[in-house]
Amino acid sequence: MATAELASQRESDYLSQLTMAATRYENRTERRERNRAVLETRGPLYADTPERVEKRLARLGTDWAMARAIERTPTEPASSAGSTLRLPPETVTSEVLGLERLIGRNNLTPIAFLEEGVQVSRSVGRITISGPGGGHGTGFMVSPSLLLTNNHVLPSAQEANRSKVAFAFQDGVDGGPLVPAVFQLEPLRFFVTDRALDFSLVAVAPRGAQGEALSSFGRLALSEAQGKVVIGEYVNIIQHPRGEPKQIALRENQVVDLLDRFLHYESDTREGSSGSAVFNDQWEVVALHHSAVPKTDAEGRPLSVDGTVWRPEMGEQRLAWRANEGVRISRVLEALRAMPLTGEAARLRDEVFTTGLAPSPGESAPPVPSPLGTSALPGTDGAQAQAADGAAQFTIPLRITLGLGLGTPLSSPVTLVASPVTPTPTAAPQPPRAGRPDIVSAVEKDVDAALTSHRLAQKGPYYDRTADIAARDAYYADVDTGSGGGALRRALTGLLTDTHEPRPRYKPMSMVYPWVDLHKDGRLRSIYSGKDFSAEELIRADAAVAEARLARVQELLLRESTAGPAEFEAEFDALEASMPFNCEHVVPQSWFTRKEPMRGDLHHLFACEVGCNSFRGNFPYFDFPDFDEAVREDCGMREDVGFEPEEGRGAVARATLYFLLRYPGQVGDAAREFPAERLPVLLKWHEGEAVSEYELHRNAAIAAIQGNRNPLIDHPEWARAIDFTGVWL
Repeated sequence: MATAELASQRESDYLSQLTMAATRYENRTERRERNRAVLETRGPLYADTPERVEKRLARLGTDWAMARAIERTPTEPASSAGSTLRLPPETVTSEVLGLERLIGRNNLTPIAFLEEGVQVSRSVGRITISGPGGGHGTGFMVSPSLLLTNNHVLPSAQEANRSKVAFAFQDGVDGGPLVPAVFQLEPLRFFVTDRALDFSLVAVAPRGAQGEALSSFGRLALSEAQGKVVIGEYVNIIQHPRGEPKQIALRENQVVDLLDRFLHYESDTREGSSGSAVFNDQWEVVALHHSAVPKTDAEGRPLSVDGTVWRPEMGEQRLAWRANEGVRISRVLEALRAMPLTGEAARLRDEVFTTGLAPSPGESAPPVPSPLGTSALPGTDGAQAQAADGAAQFTIPLRITLGLGLGTPLSSPVTLVASPVTPTPTAAPQPPRAGRPDIVSAVEKDVDAALTSHRLAQKGPYYDRTADIAARDAYYADVDTGSGGGALRRALTGLLTDTHEPRPRYKPMSMVYPWVDLHKDGRLRSIYSGKDFSAEELIRADAAVAEARLARVQELLLRESTAGPAEFEAEFDALEASMPFNCEHVVPQSWFTRKEPMRGDLHHLFACEVGCNSFRGNFPYFDFPDFDEAVREDCGMREDVGFEPEEGRGAVARATLYFLLRYPGQVGDAAREFPAERLPVLLKWHEGEAVSEYELHRNAAIAAIQGNRNPLIDHPEWARAIDFTGVWL
């Protein structure tokens, strides 16, 4: 009969999923063991790729600078009695606790974690397939109308048509069962499935059997963005195991491997339930659980708990398992987006990407979470602005990524216009601005994180000469220093490039001012004028600029939604030029078209008040013969031929020489860039001012964050031995 055939097919599909999961797991044994070794010796910040970790830190509202500051702070083993950091209690935010927990220093979490877990659990329900050969699975709402589960739970519209989902099938706080709300699935309205990724998406009736509103159970926002979880983190699974009342596996499953389409997580308790939502500690969905990774015999067949070959009719509870496998939610969304749907089906599919946790139609529409796991603002013609991983992303329908110098994913869109901009903030404390509350909140989070990083950094020594000499000698141990000339240059370029991990994005508020550019007295000094500022002054000044930039970007989005990519890029460039941060790139950004990693490379970033930053512009350095006699600005001297700073000539020369070594071919390919014939200027300034303790501190602090060092600071004597002629185009 047809029902029996469908049940047999479902069992066959699940057995196939088990076999493929076991094969994938076996093929990754070497990589997984390497991950475990790194987790054991160094922790989760180092087991995954630097790019993924940086994105994870950004989603946690922090960055590599704070992570390194926390790592440098002495601590006992993982604490269960509060933060391990010596901070005032009121400054221990959820972001700080989340980062401590990620690093493995603290097992605590804010109490809101439990409240949020209860909230998201409402969208998880038990699926029941009726009739002969039926069974149970788990699913969860991902839009106002659609429920996500596994393909092997609902392999076809025919089975979905005889299935229901029950929400609130669970025990209450008094231990007694709640009355579940049961809804019919409606595959004739919408049903798509993907056997390779083992997911099915099906429509749910808007009203339950007793008239309950489906909307009352909410939906889970899905994000295509990376950085939701990294190797070594623990995940949470909300599920209906074997059709039982709703249960949760709380921080019992550790992610041990990330594949292109799947992730593996292990637990010493029990396997997950098919179709369950797998969450990170911020209750973002990171995966669709779909299979246990079973123990197998020599022929690759799954084994049961008694050592015999497992068969589907034995039930999942008899399966001998060793890990769990989930389908990465970003890959589910990628496949769903690519499906060729039209009409009502396309509209329902698109709600997965556009509604998130938005209010229902007719309600007021504040900023709402977007498919990137951040927030989106409605714009004209359906345009939305989103921000994640420290950059704002706009869907207009074109998509552009704009760096705004922010580390915290924003919960608001942002604006930019071609009209004249407001006066540039100076390096001084800024009064509170009456901007959008969501924009202000996002910027304030960055300020709080930067100030926390500043406080933590000052707990340790300013510069540990003994430790730094040891680190320096180990860093250059394999460099043939006797080779000289072009060979030495090529060896150093290779070393600087290979060890430049991670590669932080440009965020001076958090990466430069809190620790890297501090002088021994705990103050910042402008690299050109020598004027001093507190770290908090420049952090807050840049925050005011960031807030103003965000407001302008939002305005552009609303006014210029029909503009093309070229127009937007031009407006963004004009905005950054008119509202700069208090940070100087000694190699001007226009010389490398504002690209990363050059833009965020800390070795050539220095605190510098806006006035001097603008005064220098993109003029190349020049050594004026009459500099000492000339009438100069506080920042230095500038004429058509170039710019000579009042202060910091030795430091900027060594930073520029580093840049030439690290990025050969990036300078000298256009007019007004630093020409090869001016190399003697840099060498003269380098030799005229000895390396200071300030530069030694900077070099060590930068190496701790981005991995590489400046050879001209470590070995000033190499300057004349290196043949720099090969660094220009």
